Amino acid sequence: MDFQVVVLAGGYSKNLAPLISNEVPKPLLPVANRPVLSYVLELLEASNLKDLIVVVEGSDAALRVGGWISSAYVDRLHVEVAAVPEDVGTAGALRAVAHHLTANDVLIVSGDLVSDVPPGAVAATHRRNGAAVTALLCNTPVSGPAETGSSGGKDKAKKPARHNIVGLDPTKQFLLHLAAGAEIHKDIRVQKSILQAVGQMEIRADLMDAHMYAFKRSILQEVLDQKDMFHSIRHDVLPYLVRTQLRSQVSTNGGQNGQDVWNGTLSSQNNLVWLSQHREIAPSAFQENVLAPNGSDSAQRTHKCCAYIANKSKYCVRLNSIQAFSDINRDVIGDASHLSGYSFSPQNNIVHPSAELGSKTTVGPHCMLAECSTLGDKCSVKRSVIGRHCRIGSNVKIVNSVVMNHVTVEDGCLIQGSIICSNVQLQERVILKDCQIGPGYVVTSGSEHKSESLAKK
Repeated sequence: MDFQVVVLAGGYSKNLAPLISNEVPKPLLPVANRPVLSYVLELLEASNLKDLIVVVEGSDAALRVGGWISSAYVDRLHVEVAAVPEDVGTAGALRAVAHHLTANDVLIVSGDLVSDVPPGAVAATHRRNGAAVTALLCNTPVSGPAETGSSGGKDKAKKPARHNIVGLDPTKQFLLHLAAGAEIHKDIRVQKSILQAVGQMEIRADLMDAHMYAFKRSILQEVLDQKDMFHSIRHDVLPYLVRTQLRSQVSTNGGQNGQDVWNGTLSSQNNLVWLSQHREIAPSAFQENVLAPNGSDSAQRTHKCCAYIANKSKYCVRLNSIQAFSDINRDVIGDASHLSGYSFSPQNNIVHPSAELGSKTTVGPHCMLAECSTLGDKCSVKRSVIGRHCRIGSNVKIVNSVVMNHVTVEDGCLIQGSIICSNVQLQERVILKDCQIGPGYVVTSGSEHKSESLAKK
């Protein structure tokens, strides 16, 4: 397919402090001891999309990411790594590489997406509909620990978050309304012209914009050029294209340039509402009349915004928060273990042959212990990921946690629901519950911390 692929990999996200550092920018954050960016690269490779532009914020981060890609994917992918300034936003990142884009269509993927939804299916849907943009929508992921009693009590129980309000036509092919972020707490405002055109619109609050988009390049380029204040694809570019599908000439009700609105509020208990006009129109009318292909009557000529809705069985989560980091690490060695790329033992865990376990030490199911790490006597590891070259003493308990590389944990420590970055030292009898410990930090012996973020100043 004549598609170019742009991976927006990010750089130093404030949402992920203190996990990221100059040495470990966001694209290289470990998920099951693999950089998160590797999940997107291998997903694209599986769809035979091997010619990629990877955009990284910050020149130092770009050098580190480029060095890792060139060693890990030599002879597998053709990747150009482009550095852009920090805080330019996703739209700004695209502007910076726009002169490299020459194909008819562009596939844009967030580098923090961990998913098994095939990008080729999104691209094929885009082509089949002749769309200006096609967005991948997935079921909103459930967040929180696997067992409510393991960390944080009832307030940390698994619960779905609300990410977007999405309006779809009855065929669920066309994207008619999109509100994200702060907008979802306001009244829903829908153009009457859209309702008149489609007859019915399904409003959904259980779908997540997965940050995978197929764009017609010429339309994307036009929007980026004309709307130089647009900062974000999700919050600016995509809603703008959805809003402008129906031009004012299409409105037949004498409204003000087709901008009359229907106001409604989505009940917090419901994920679905139908908005209906009294005058029913067949679902095909929206496709045939309103979203007419170019070449028809100029008053009806417009672009199509489409949706590809992933099957509920598919895994689709973005690593864009501390909680998401914990969730994804848990899932990839648990229910979504097919994404890890590893072979699991009969005990349903991964213990590297070079790792050493002391006497009476147990590593439970849904755990990972990487190469050259050692555990002392009478240790217990449950539902956790432990990185490379870690030295863990005796009588240590690690539950629902991620321990990165070269970490030292001395005797008698308890680590629960926490993230320990590389080169951290926990002195003896330290207790950590729901904490994040930044790279190189030393936690003094006998100290107890709960729901804290500790990092070097």
